Amino acid sequence: MKYQAIVFDLFGTLVDNFSLREHEAVLRQMAAVLSVPPEGFARMWGETFNKRATGAFRNTKDNTEYICQRLEVRPKDECLKLAVKIRVDFTRRSLKPRDDALETLTQLIQEGYIIGLISDCSSEVPLLWPDTPFAPLIHAVVFSCTVRLMKPDARIYRLACEQLGVKPQECLYVGDGSSHELTGASRVGMHAVLIRVPYEDTSDAHRINAEEWNGPTVSAVREVVGLLDGINHNGSI
Repeated sequence: MKYQAIVFDLFGTLVDNFSLREHEAVLRQMAAVLSVPPEGFARMWGETFNKRATGAFRNTKDNTEYICQRLEVRPKDECLKLAVKIRVDFTRRSLKPRDDALETLTQLIQEGYIIGLISDCSSEVPLLWPDTPFAPLIHAVVFSCTVRLMKPDARIYRLACEQLGVKPQECLYVGDGSSHELTGASRVGMHAVLIRVPYEDTSDAHRINAEEWNGPTVSAVREVVGLLDGINHNGSI
């Protein structure tokens, strides 16, 4: 086989990219139970994303408390717990596998590939990960909030390769183009593939790299299998 490992992005790839409208509704719910101004809370939640995704906050509670302090509000403990629960529940719903994701991962493993994942995410994802159906199917998982690195930093891709025991050139990377991830993967020597599902509203999702991408593209996770079959037959991507 030309490739030994397939490394996937999470949001927008193995699971749907969350809707900005739904996310905004969740932030309003959190702000309401915390008795903080919704506009200020939403603004600061967005502004603290990089801190959240690189582990500057130990957990959702710390992030929420930080914002409340900045807004000069001290919520009751039960209100803080409820706000955290709203956020964690939203993340849990967001981790629902796409219809073809689990079947495709299983098939790739049966065909001899090892599977990795790199995700720019906050602490809720590693908290919930062991209980997802993905956990037993993915051999190496790299969460940005755990390793304190975000895509497209070359180190996060190399770390995944090290955990999988392969060279970057032996990896196919599949993602929806968030965080310039495809460019980052290509720069370290991985072969990158854009996934662009037809039903997803790209104007309502976090996408940066997708519109400028001129490389290989699939419209569903299951198409990765056919792409690999073609590569193994023809010898090139």
